[in-house]
Amino acid sequence: MQPELFNLIEQIHALPHKVVLSTAGAGTQALSDLLAVGGASNTLVEARVPYAQVAFDDFVGHSPEKYVSGHAARLLAGSAFERAFKLTGQYPNFENLIGLACSAAISTTKPKRGDHRAYIVTWQFSRISQTYIKLDKGARTRVEEEELISRIMLNMLAEACGLEQQLVLDLTKQDEVVESVIDHTDDIDELLLGNSQFVGIYAHGKTKKAGINPQVLFPGSFNPLHEGHLELAKVAEQILGKPVAFEVSATNVDKPALPTDVLLKRVSQFAGHHPIYVTTAPTFLDKARLFSDTTFVIGFDTAERILMPKYYSNSESEMLDALSEIQERNCGFLVAGRKGKDGVYDSPESLQAPTGFESLFMPIPDGLFRRDISSTELRKKLAV
Repeated sequence: MQPELFNLIEQIHALPHKVVLSTAGAGTQALSDLLAVGGASNTLVEARVPYAQVAFDDFVGHSPEKYVSGHAARLLAGSAFERAFKLTGQYPNFENLIGLACSAAISTTKPKRGDHRAYIVTWQFSRISQTYIKLDKGARTRVEEEELISRIMLNMLAEACGLEQQLVLDLTKQDEVVESVIDHTDDIDELLLGNSQFVGIYAHGKTKKAGINPQVLFPGSFNPLHEGHLELAKVAEQILGKPVAFEVSATNVDKPALPTDVLLKRVSQFAGHHPIYVTTAPTFLDKARLFSDTTFVIGFDTAERILMPKYYSNSESEMLDALSEIQERNCGFLVAGRKGKDGVYDSPESLQAPTGFESLFMPIPDGLFRRDISSTELRKKLAV
């Protein structure tokens, strides 16, 4: 191994960062190099090589339109990041977690009609960095193309770890390299400053701040995101026949506002798999005004609060006016049962809505969904 390569990897292993690597088409040399230097267990949590399409689909949860693309590489990196925090149990301390991924098409036994190219991505809790390289076709052997792509991966990993040292890349004049960054911090800061009404962060990491309206929205604090949330989202999709997106509000009726770093950590849990909207809509009336024609997925306890006058300045008429406007905006609620603080399970069938608003609340039959998971208890376990 070249001294500069050994030295860089040794520096990476000395840092506290934890990495899950996922690569398809090229990039396994980077894995081999990381493992060849002592201390790899300090850095590498897991490595995945979803080479076949079925393995790729299983890792990210669905089939991308193209398997060699920036979109696909970001899905791999996001899923790798999600694996990193799931396996390390570092919630909510995501600062040192990195998803490193590559999606590539390089020289093989049969001549390729398309470009030889690679998309390499590092996914961190607030930042996604991507390098695209279109290789000088025919200028290198497969082994040489693999080596170049792997060195780019290691450079990007080093940068994500905060290192300034970079490996020298043997590029030709015909190689094309394009670097880009998605910074979620800027988007959320702009939201909190009041310059946008929402930030939609998609599974592939890109964002939208206007011109889109989710059909089904699952609001929550997701502190942390757990299996009960994900199972409920699947059930909601089955019942409604529409995709479910998640939502976290920076401002809440009965809780302090969430700062940028906390919001970034909450939304990071959805990396690579689910879209999530960050809003400043604390009430469901605010959410309905922001997203008309939307069904909100909620638990029984939330449904009860929606029907409590105390959340409407202790005014029943204000509560009824709010329900009326939500109804007029063609919004509604899909309600799941939940075990209360008293340990008694509350079935959504038992919810008492005011006359004329019964159809606003659609119950999920207990036979389709019931998970008695406490986020508070999970936070206590994760803190141990």
